[in-house]
Amino acid sequence: MNRTRTQGAASDGARHHGPGDTPGAVLFDLDGTFADTAADMVAALNRLLQRHGRAPVTVEHARAHVSSGSRGMLAVGFGLTPDADGYERLRDDYLALYADDICRHTRPFPGMADLLAQLDARGLCWGIVTNKPGWLTEPLMARLDLAAHGIHRPPACVVSGDTTPHAKPHPEPLLHATRLIGQDPAHCWYVGDDARDIVAGRAAGMGTLAAGYGYLGTETPPGDWGADGLIAHPLEVLDWVERGRG
Repeated sequence: MNRTRTQGAASDGARHHGPGDTPGAVLFDLDGTFADTAADMVAALNRLLQRHGRAPVTVEHARAHVSSGSRGMLAVGFGLTPDADGYERLRDDYLALYADDICRHTRPFPGMADLLAQLDARGLCWGIVTNKPGWLTEPLMARLDLAAHGIHRPPACVVSGDTTPHAKPHPEPLLHATRLIGQDPAHCWYVGDDARDIVAGRAAGMGTLAAGYGYLGTETPPGDWGADGLIAHPLEVLDWVERGRG
């Protein structure tokens, strides 16, 4: 597997892993990094669009907006921003529809089970740190049935967007995760598919990897996020884990 350094990767002392360092954990964003949730999130949007007499959107068209959650879905489906009249009602309706059928199509990304098995063989734990609120994260993780997808060791932690007083890009959710699992942030990696994931990971003192296979948003290309690396497949995380171990 090839290691790909992103354009604009940190060169100002923000890198936290050198020869001999031993990462103790790999943490993942949820939507667009650990699991492909796009089909279920877009299905909920289309049910809402139908309710309002609007044409449906395709998963391909909406995919880049999924990491922004309900804000992204309402933007692509209705052209609305959070300051628009009636936005909160639409958001609440959307979230209720999504919660009702949260895990019909959602699956871990291909290669994720193999990656986690390799991490386990190396004695490393893994966890989830997401901006998804706990009332959605918890049922999604429960219904995902990791064992059915070949993932036999559960996450060492799951931190949701409302677990701490701050959500990403603030580093506190990531720091909270390291406290839960008893790991030094400098010995951890964070993998995400949005610029805020990389901002949060760097601020927490972790190595950061941009998930090039994820949703990636529409604002800036991942090569400009300042991540330590850009990966095209989950198994490429191992290149960086091994590199960190010297």
